[in-house]
Amino acid sequence: AIQQTMLEAVAWLGILFFLLDTGLETDFATAWRQRHSALVISLSDIFIPMLIAFVPCMLLPAEYLVDPQQRVLFSVFVATIMTISALPVTARVLQELDLYRTDTGLLIICALTINDVAGWLIFAVLLSFAAEGTLDATTIPVILAATFLFAFVSLTAGKRMTNAVLERFRKWELPEPGSSLTFLCLLGLLGGIITTWIGIHALFGFFIAGIMVGESRALTENTRHVMHQMVRAVLVPLFFATIGLKVDFVSNFNLLLVLLLLVVGIGGRFLGAWIGAVWTRQPNVNRQLIGAAHTPGGEMQIVIGMLAMEYGVITEAVYVAIIFGAVTSSIALGPWMRRALQRLRVRSVRECFPADALHLDLRARDRAGALRELCEVAALHTPGLDLAAAHAAVAAREEAMGTSLGHGVAVPHARMDELKSAVVVSARSKEGIDWNAPDGQPAKLLFLVLTPTHDAEMQIHILAKVAAALRTEEQRKALFEAPTPEVFYRALCHGLEDAAKKT
Repeated sequence: AIQQTMLEAVAWLGILFFLLDTGLETDFATAWRQRHSALVISLSDIFIPMLIAFVPCMLLPAEYLVDPQQRVLFSVFVATIMTISALPVTARVLQELDLYRTDTGLLIICALTINDVAGWLIFAVLLSFAAEGTLDATTIPVILAATFLFAFVSLTAGKRMTNAVLERFRKWELPEPGSSLTFLCLLGLLGGIITTWIGIHALFGFFIAGIMVGESRALTENTRHVMHQMVRAVLVPLFFATIGLKVDFVSNFNLLLVLLLLVVGIGGRFLGAWIGAVWTRQPNVNRQLIGAAHTPGGEMQIVIGMLAMEYGVITEAVYVAIIFGAVTSSIALGPWMRRALQRLRVRSVRECFPADALHLDLRARDRAGALRELCEVAALHTPGLDLAAAHAAVAAREEAMGTSLGHGVAVPHARMDELKSAVVVSARSKEGIDWNAPDGQPAKLLFLVLTPTHDAEMQIHILAKVAAALRTEEQRKALFEAPTPEVFYRALCHGLEDAAKKT
């Protein structure tokens, strides 16, 4: 019993810091700037799945409930769990399919971000009601008001304060990443204390603290990576190991219950996101990708389900069904999205990458100058292209989400109404330019991609080609060391064609 308690204590630290790390990856400011489409998709993906899941949960036999008198609370809990999507799982699949840096990828991530914040807000409040054992109408307004106030202050004044502290760390030249990580952990603990005092779960405080720090420009990608590795490689696995020790998956496996929650969960989340994509007038290919991207439950549903079981809201049989649904939906996401991508039209290499739009001696030494120089080359090779408009569009897109792929490659891009066809500029910087890459490497190979607004799949197609063509060190080295534009272009075409064959 002592060993079990010690292991559970470490596991709880793991899940607290897992939420902190999840918040660190959640760019709520960017999501809010894209809120027109992202907010519609997110809200649709919250309320439609909740409605779809709530009805069958109300009709479940009493044997699946901890307390039949609390059927409404049980149904609301399970319906909320069914709305949660695994942002880390979707982000990883988008990266593997070379979609993460596209506009479609940005829209998906923004919608999931808003979904995460709203979902955790709803769930944190529900947990406070579960602790009381009933939905008390007198405490609902107080807890809701305090929770919204905490979130609002944290994501406004708290975010600015956090950024100021991290900027001061940089000014004082404190050792990194240790200083920032220490501050991040302390802020998470403070957030947990505040939310516990409010009456909701400490996990929400850790999540909000992660968002506050994650949106700071003073936090380097390397620091984020160190935190991510520490949490995902050490702490989180211990949490999932304790679940395996505590839950009897064999005796609590109920096939009908598993199938019900699997269909209700995946079907509801897909339908909710798909309807949201239709309402925002997304192209057909985007609707399939957006709908599929919202289906995985992943770690998030397992965590939330475990909390519901700890609070005595759901039985072990329901929790086992939730776990099977979360794992199955996560496994299915990659093949599902790859199948949706197969509908894209295949374009030739020369159509997408003209031989005359090469700039192998980039003079700029910073990102802003490089964007300006790339747009100048694009305007030179594209009659009628407005240089100022192109630069503004690319800079705004870069501000929304960085376009570095790592390994010395960056793909700044934008979509423009006035374009009839794609404009691609291939460039090289001998010294390299700081592009805030995940691996910290300066960008030496740059590809400016401008595409028509009406052709969403063209951008996806071109960016995927670039990422696939430069996936190996050998392919990147051939472009780094190409002595002439002709050799550079041959190496680029070879990489693109080789990637197309493998695909």
